[in-house]
Amino acid sequence: MVEATTDLISPLDEHNLRLIENVHPGDWVNPEPKARYHLVVIGAGTAGLVSAAGAAGLGARVAIVERLLMGGDCLNVGCVPSKGVIRAARAWHEARRGRALFGAPAATGAGDFGAAMERMRRLRAGISVNDGARRFRGLGIDVFLGQGRFVSPAEVEVGGPGGPRLRFRRAVVATGARAAVPPVPGLAEAGYLTNETFFNLTRLPARLVVLGGGPIGCEMAQAFARFGSEVTVLCKDGHVLPREDADAAEVVQRAMLADGVRCELDVKVVAVERRGAEKAVAIDAGGQRREIAADEILVAAGRAANVEGMGLEAAGVEFSKEGVKVDDHLRTTNPRIYACGDVASRFLFTHVADAQARIVLQNSLFYGRARASALVVPWCTYTSPEIAHVGLYERDAREKGIAVDTLTVPLAEVDRAILDGEDQGFLRLHLEKGKDRILGATLVAEHAGDMLGELCLAITKGIGLGTIASVIHPYPTQAEVIKKAADTWRRGKLTPFVKKLFGWWFRALA
Repeated sequence: MVEATTDLISPLDEHNLRLIENVHPGDWVNPEPKARYHLVVIGAGTAGLVSAAGAAGLGARVAIVERLLMGGDCLNVGCVPSKGVIRAARAWHEARRGRALFGAPAATGAGDFGAAMERMRRLRAGISVNDGARRFRGLGIDVFLGQGRFVSPAEVEVGGPGGPRLRFRRAVVATGARAAVPPVPGLAEAGYLTNETFFNLTRLPARLVVLGGGPIGCEMAQAFARFGSEVTVLCKDGHVLPREDADAAEVVQRAMLADGVRCELDVKVVAVERRGAEKAVAIDAGGQRREIAADEILVAAGRAANVEGMGLEAAGVEFSKEGVKVDDHLRTTNPRIYACGDVASRFLFTHVADAQARIVLQNSLFYGRARASALVVPWCTYTSPEIAHVGLYERDAREKGIAVDTLTVPLAEVDRAILDGEDQGFLRLHLEKGKDRILGATLVAEHAGDMLGELCLAITKGIGLGTIASVIHPYPTQAEVIKKAADTWRRGKLTPFVKKLFGWWFRALA
């Protein structure tokens, strides 16, 4: 299995060797199984690690099983490396635009893509200690490296027939998801990258074609355009980030275009062909077939749940290609077994996997009744500017028959955004009709993800705009846009009748 990990992680420099030593040590010896565990966790991504650490911290006997890399996608091929790459690309972008916008010294010479990627690998290796096998062993958890497979409704076998068997009182399936690869003729033969291999790049591709206009596709397309690649995004929808409001996605799309990304919208990829060193991607655009040349292809067209090879049938756990079937308490069709994270959720986010793992702990170990549907789920796409959202969109409210008032405040009205040169965006709030209760929020801003927490708290705890308006916000910050929205709502309460009353009052005081 060590060979499989080195196939995933490349190049084998000092940083990646340190990463592998943490998340899948080559000399690891699996422990002797306990007679019975309170909790056995299959999968050591975010959901699995939080489940295991939380249970062990409470005193339970816990085992965790991981076939490849502890830390899962987030650490190894997702959140951590992608944000390292995005930060480097932003630095390159700021260096180039600094003179025109701020009178900064001119940037000269070519950038060093290899150095940017090495920085990412170095930082990832440092972070990996937190998710490493030795750390979790130190927490009192039995860490088993190998393929975990249910062989009965209450038993997991590790490493195939004859391997150790782990008997459990409760188990958690937390095997996550992987990149979904569309069945495009010639794609496999031509070769492609996914998030699992993209961060192994050490040379900047001159021409990059991205299949998919979702968050991963847009983030990497913009970053690599800023590095200097000629990037084309192929999107089957009418705009990138189709889950978001059209005008919010348009702000990001305009920024991507300004960075040199070419967006082909409403297109279908019909074939790929390798021609020597290059790859020809054929698309259908409104009945017209065209080809786009690429040196590398990044497939970012959705995710597929990891449900294969675990013996779920033997455990009596119902599943499909969409993932493991769970109820609102995250319990599977086997009442002993729970599932959480990307393998069992429509919200494919690290922070949701974390939150669901905490629900599993309550419900599996303490007969709790916590519900996944009660979670208020935020998310953020880390383009420049970012799009962050929490709660309902207007279309969601309409489908639920909920009447809303909508407030939109442009970033162009926020002094700090103007001074930073980052005033392309807005805050949009959806309020319960006639009230100050926030039902949903979309924020398009350079630091939208960092600013959204106040609105997540407001929705979760029922804090209305009236209360937010009474809170002093530091000036000047971009987060002041939230205070401006609250003040806008407050001014809206000054109806003609209220104005008339105030007029009477002040005349009486004259």
